[in-house]
Amino acid sequence: MKPNNTELVILKLLWQKEPRSAREIHDAIEAEFAWSYSSTRKTLERMADKGLLSVGEQGNKKIFTAEVDKMPTLAACAQEFAKSVFELDGPLPVAMFADSRLIQEDELDELESLLEELNKQDKK
Repeated sequence: MKPNNTELVILKLLWQKEPRSAREIHDAIEAEFAWSYSSTRKTLERMADKGLLSVGEQGNKKIFTAEVDKMPTLAACAQEFAKSVFELDGPLPVAMFADSRLIQEDELDELESLLEELNKQDKK
């Protein structure tokens, strides 16, 4: 399942450091979304229902971890964006991700393979 933009922001936080509590996630995104803590909790619950997150407990706090892998998720998002916005039919050049703070250099080969595979699937 491809996450929406809000869900992707939360997943990116978790890919950087997990697990995180709802409060930690809310504090990190509060300025960007300007919403209440209860809105963050509801979003996290919906993401868990969709299978994007898993929920655990640490003491009396709920903690969240990503259930979707970073590279396949980012590849699918990038490929969909390229097709829907720029109407590109070929695979995206992996060099465009070289300066990403989210993608490590050792992950670029995996991303390239995933983008090529998605492009082959789109042509079927």
